[in-house]
Amino acid sequence: MHEPHELTLFLCGDVMTGRGVDQAFARSCPPHLHESYVTSAVEYLRLAERANGPIPRPIDHAYVWGDALDVLDQARPAARIINLETTITTHDDPYPKGINYRMHPANVGVLAAARIDCCNLATNHVLDWGEDGLLETLEALAGAGIRVAGAGRDVASATSPAIIPAGAGTRILVVGLGAQDSGIPRDWAADRSTPGVALLADFSDRSVAAIAEVVDTAKRAGDVVVASIHWGPNWGYEVPPLHRRFAHALIDHAGVHIVHGHSSHHPKAIEVYRGRPILYGCGDFLNDYEGIRGYEEFRGDLTLMYLPTLDRTGRLTRFELVPLRIRRLRLEHASAPDREWLHATLDRECRPFGTRIVDRGSRLAVEPA
Repeated sequence: MHEPHELTLFLCGDVMTGRGVDQAFARSCPPHLHESYVTSAVEYLRLAERANGPIPRPIDHAYVWGDALDVLDQARPAARIINLETTITTHDDPYPKGINYRMHPANVGVLAAARIDCCNLATNHVLDWGEDGLLETLEALAGAGIRVAGAGRDVASATSPAIIPAGAGTRILVVGLGAQDSGIPRDWAADRSTPGVALLADFSDRSVAAIAEVVDTAKRAGDVVVASIHWGPNWGYEVPPLHRRFAHALIDHAGVHIVHGHSSHHPKAIEVYRGRPILYGCGDFLNDYEGIRGYEEFRGDLTLMYLPTLDRTGRLTRFELVPLRIRRLRLEHASAPDREWLHATLDRECRPFGTRIVDRGSRLAVEPA
């Protein structure tokens, strides 16, 4: 719950409802894949079942959100913002990159089931099925009434902020950005006449100035600005100094209130800089990775709901995290040992950034160290 003069947001990392997850719905894309080792998306369903038990099939669109739906109902966030890590398309001409995600357009209801307001699309998977796949993704989300940031039919639409009304004259502006160090091919950049992503060429002052211009053009008094950035590798806790410098510059010079970073498959450090939160990596939120071996030390099955609360000036007043676990393609509350592991790990990573993680029972809180 938040006071009338406050604003709570829901943020999370990668929502990957394609491939194996898509196969669990009543309608799905053809299962054939172009991967080196797995040729059918159904195999990812089987891996999940071998790891954690049977998955009821077909699943409905609310199934994957599991316990997160009750948390959202209680929190009543003013906006629900995710990073969508899949295309929504039936197009069958893959970009030659090895791992290609897609979800059938009939399953866009999975996002509506959680009342998602905005998807960042500036990712290394949004053109997995070419420009036609991106265009169908945009059409599917528009048809569901879901706003997008970070990709579009041309560079103007890709770089324009998504605007979410938040009541009391406040709007939330979401600027979507994708960096090449997350694996986005350079030729995916949108231009004046070509669909694509809002590609962040570098982390220079010039890039900050360009984002500041976009924000200044769209922003009104009282607006809250979220920069949703797909950056960095999938694994590892290190925060590159360039990322930190860039995040600070977005706050100092581009009027950004929250830096919503993603791409890492596990949560990374959280910093509060000048009263404004920086999430360096939110971790995956939904995926079909159960049963896949490798990188177990990062506990990619554990995930977080990020619930920052801001006052009407955009300053952080409190910040709660809700630990969850992906099991049988569904989010469930994390067990006590899993919460303790997340608490210890995240606290260790946050301390060098001047924050600490406090145990609040079923939730965690971000506070000054």
